[in-house]
This record gives sequence, C-alpha cells and structure tokens, in this order.
Amino acid sequence: MSLKALAAKLFAKRIARKTAKWVNNPLVTQQKVFLSLIKNARNTKFGEAHDFDNISTHTDFVSKVPVRDYEQLKGYIQQIIDGTEDVLWPGKPIYFAKTSGTTSGAKYIPITKVSIKHQVEASRNAILSYIHETKNANFVDGKMIFLQGSPVLEEKGGIKLGRLSGISAHYVPNYLQKNRLPSWETNCIEDWETKVDKIIEETKDENMTVIAGIPSWVQMYFEKLNAKTGMKVGSLFKNFQLFIYGGVNYEPYRAKFENLIGRKVDSIELFPASEGFFAYQDSQKEKGMLLLLNSGIFYEFIKADEFFDENPRRLTIGDVKPDIDYAMVISTDAGLWAYNLGDTVRFVSTNPYRIVVSGRIKHFISAFGEHVIAKEVEEALQTAVEHTDALVNEFTVAPRTNPEGEQLPYHEWFIEFEREPSNSEQFSKLMEESMQKQNSYYFDLISGSILQPLKITPIKPGGFQEYMKTIGKLGGQNKVQRLSNDRKVADGLQPFKI
Repeated sequence: MSLKALAAKLFAKRIARKTAKWVNNPLVTQQKVFLSLIKNARNTKFGEAHDFDNISTHTDFVSKVPVRDYEQLKGYIQQIIDGTEDVLWPGKPIYFAKTSGTTSGAKYIPITKVSIKHQVEASRNAILSYIHETKNANFVDGKMIFLQGSPVLEEKGGIKLGRLSGISAHYVPNYLQKNRLPSWETNCIEDWETKVDKIIEETKDENMTVIAGIPSWVQMYFEKLNAKTGMKVGSLFKNFQLFIYGGVNYEPYRAKFENLIGRKVDSIELFPASEGFFAYQDSQKEKGMLLLLNSGIFYEFIKADEFFDENPRRLTIGDVKPDIDYAMVISTDAGLWAYNLGDTVRFVSTNPYRIVVSGRIKHFISAFGEHVIAKEVEEALQTAVEHTDALVNEFTVAPRTNPEGEQLPYHEWFIEFEREPSNSEQFSKLMEESMQKQNSYYFDLISGSILQPLKITPIKPGGFQEYMKTIGKLGGQNKVQRLSNDRKVADGLQPFKI
C-alpha cells in the first residue's frame, strides 16, 4: 500500500468518527444548525423583514417565514445583483450558480464562502466514507476524471457566475491536482463534442481509477472511448474501480454502463445541487443516501400529497416516516429561507436518516439531467402554433431513452392536431428552438450530441379523450399530464397513434 493510500485510510477513519457524532444526534444537530442560521442572518434585510429577532423555535419560523420558490425570492436576489449587501446572508455571496429557471429564464443561486466550504467537504466525505467502509484506497494512486462544465466564470453584479460544476472545479484539493484529469485547458473548452474528443486523447493511455459525472454525459464518453480504442472501458482501464454520479436516476443506465465497461464497478451516488449538497451514498450495503444534517442546511418536509393544500404541515427531521414522499424545503447558509427545492424525497431509513430522490413536486422531464418543466413545453408549443397554421387539441411529452438502432435519445411529443401544420418541419424546428432557448441544460444536451432534436408523434382525433377514458380519468377536473419522466402515458397512447 502506498503512503498516499495509507494516509487516505487514516483520514477516512477520522472523518467517519466526526460524522458518527452528528449521525447519532440528528435532532440536536438540526436544532443547532437552525439556531445558528437564524442568529447569523438576524441583521440581514430578510432577517429584519421576517422578525428573526423573535424566532427561537421552528413554530416561530413557520409563522413568520412562508415557503418560497425562486420566483418568490427573486426580488431579494435582484437586490444582491444591484450591489446591496446583507440581503439574504451577511455580506455578499462569492458566486452565483446559474441554473435553469422556471418562469423567467435563468436562476441565479447565491453561494457564500461558508456554503461552498460545506459543498466541497460533502464531496470529499462521500469518497472518504467509501474508503472507510470498503477499506479500499488503492484508487487514490490512479488518475481521476470529473466530467463537468467549464470552470471559466462570468460576472453578474460584480459576483462571479457559472455552472455549479464549473465553480467546483476551482476547489479540487491540492493533493488531488496531480491525479485529476482532464487538463485545465481541456476543461475550459465550451463545445462538448470537442471537449470529449480531447478528454479521450488525454485519458485513453492513463491509469484511470475513478470516473465521475452525470450518467448521460459519462455514457457518451464511454461510447466514444469504445469507438476510438475498440475496447471495453473496464479492459482499457484495468484499475477502474469507482464511478461517482448524481443529477439523474442511474438505474435506466446501469445495464448499458455494465455493457460498456464489461464488468461491474462500485458506485457512489451524490445529491448535490446549486442550492446545496444534501446527501451522499455512505454505504455499499445499504440503500439510499445519508442526509447531511450538519452542513449548514436546515430541512423541512411537506408530504407531497399535501403540498398544494392551503396550509400544509411543515415537518422537521424528527417527524418524518419511511416510505412517504416529501417535498424538501431548505434554509441554508447561502441565504435561502424556507426554499422549495422542487425535489421530492423518500426516507428509506430514519436511523440513520437515509433518502432516495423520488421525483419532483411537479411534473417534469429529467431523464438526462435536463430539468424540463411544464411551462417550457407549453411555451414551445405555443410559439410554434403562433407562427404556423397549425391548431392543437392536446399534447404530452415523454423521453425516449432507448430508441431503436443507433439513434440518439430524444423527447417524443405526442400531439393531437385539430389542423396539422402545412410545414411540419418548420413546426418542429420552432418548438426545438424555443426549448433550447428556454432551458440551458436541454441546449447543452442537444449541442453535446447527448440528445437529438425532438420528434412529433401525431395522435388521431379524439385519441387523448379515448386514452383518458381507458384510465378512468375522462371529464371532471382531470387533466392530461403535460410531461412525464417515464413512458407510462406514452405507452398508454400507443393505440391512438396515427
């Protein structure tokens, strides 16, 4: 065993002891986080507006701070952009993480000096947790690749701005710099296909032991490696031991990955977001990811089936139960307060608190990490209708993850036309352009040749009504689901295709 591997094992043991302290005292830990957040933000504009001086319990907090999404917090974000200090958190954030918006374009999520520290520690501790459990640290002597966005940052209101993965690239520990690939120059390449080709040249002859990234992006890297070398990834990289991923559900990719690799490798699932790093897989034996209760985030949970009620109950960690879907609401040391993250989680264990991500509180498509929402598909269709002679009765959208042959995956639009467009190619192009303009993740996937442009499947007149009848939801307040992350609705519409 190398000195580096031995040091990693000793460090992992130390971190495991620290983690165990808060894992074994979850309620006390969360209460300390809560009181610290309130105390630190007392004199901010948000704290003064919401009477933080008189908040000492969760009940106080619920009565004074309503649940908000980004749009409802946007006014405070704009003040920060305009140069005001002490708005949501003392001082000013050091970064804005740019992410896809909901109803008005891009979102700018504040990241503070203390919150980025917690993000970096969580990422590190996920790997150390794996080392401590498996006693395997040999991979630290090999090369590691993290497929991520460009680390080149812009500015917004005098604050550095970029994708979270690009920001994180600035925080790779010194002891990993020599092991890390690709090179900084390659990582800065904006065009994804060019970047992947360059990454392949830099990695194909190296001793790769750890590969990390969103599964859909890593799949493209693996496929190109296979095409370039004619070898399975596991044969090319004989010491490849660990795949680290997050962002989308890995299960639809697992069989494909094992075929591309040619053997099984261990994996670690992460739950990071621009808003915070919430959980990581801490065990190769147990299901779920350990919820990080000591990382500057106070969690609230609302039962998913009650979320849209007038006054849904906001639960703390001590109130949750396994096997129930909860909308996750967070307050953070980056200045997000009672913030609706949009994700739903399900506890698979409450000792310790482990979760799986079960979906989104609203319908969505994110089979490849694109986070497409109803507003975006509705606007895309509206744009196409307004600029053509088509009339549309009904529609829904679903991902086609495994098309026949060698085709790239795509979004399949099932549309029942009242009047079909005289130029169907123009109609599709208008929708595609609108989707790419609205959603930066979708744009990246298309431009990176992860997805191909959308395809339309026409549905016969009355087809949607017939479908709703077959599932017992015709009439009343029942609505056709505009989009879904699986093929359930798509499969139900198959008998009604033209």
